[in-house]
Amino acid sequence: MRIVHTIAALGAGPRKACLSLGFFDGVHLGHQQIIRQTIADARQHDALALVISFDRHPNTVVAPERVPPLIYSLPQKLMQIELLGADALLLLHFDQAFSLQSGEEFIRTLARDLGQIQSICVGVNFSFGHKRSGNVELLRKLGAELNFTVHGMAAVSLDGKAVSSTRIREAIAAGRLDDASQMLGRAYSLSGEVVRGDGLGRQLGFPTANIDTSGLVLPPKGVYAVRAELPNGSHRALLNIGIRPTLESPKPRLQVEAHLLDYSGELYGKTVEVVFVDKLRSECKFNSIEELREQIAKDIVQARQRF
Repeated sequence: MRIVHTIAALGAGPRKACLSLGFFDGVHLGHQQIIRQTIADARQHDALALVISFDRHPNTVVAPERVPPLIYSLPQKLMQIELLGADALLLLHFDQAFSLQSGEEFIRTLARDLGQIQSICVGVNFSFGHKRSGNVELLRKLGAELNFTVHGMAAVSLDGKAVSSTRIREAIAAGRLDDASQMLGRAYSLSGEVVRGDGLGRQLGFPTANIDTSGLVLPPKGVYAVRAELPNGSHRALLNIGIRPTLESPKPRLQVEAHLLDYSGELYGKTVEVVFVDKLRSECKFNSIEELREQIAKDIVQARQRF
């Protein structure tokens, strides 16, 4: 899948294109349905299957006080869209100027620059453009004029409720990771770059990779058995999410740390994805560093039994 930031970067000449529009956080079952419909349309009409998304959540610009914690980092989202089989992804920079564009202006610009839109696929309640001026009704009106088909896809339901990014975020934050996985259509995972920590894990005899999860929704604090996915393969691991209360830091901060079992190697600067297998225990405060060390050893034994 090609990732471009302008239509011009797609290459020379006008082309038929089938579009999916959305932010697609989590690329959940509903999003998959939308993108697969676009790909089916493209194959039928010998057109380009083009997913259009944004480099940041629109609320970052239009409502900074209401930016939700995201399910996936941007690279993780792009990888999942690629796995669905789209030909290209147009990743637009969402800034103040872009936010002032009306829904109609946005679609007319796409139609002009692409040459011919064959179809547009969105969720039935999807809205876009300045003051949410764009919706399925507008798309159908423009489709009749500009000769493209519109698919307003109904939400996928699970347990009698619509699957949505909001519902998945709520499940993750509440620790219902099996529910989140069902709605995602794959095992729930976190992904981020490994950054330098304070080296305490190494001092304890259990070196950890500190994962930057800025802006992401996190499961409840505790210790988890996970699979750590790296470019060189999958590794069993122990993951701690918490503030490390045993250390009694004057400025405790939430950290996400993975100890990879039976692994030695440099991880700083690499991206690691941790796929959740099971929760072993909640975070707790120990009476001493030695007690903490002993518990970590027990956690590792318990984690091995989970795999």
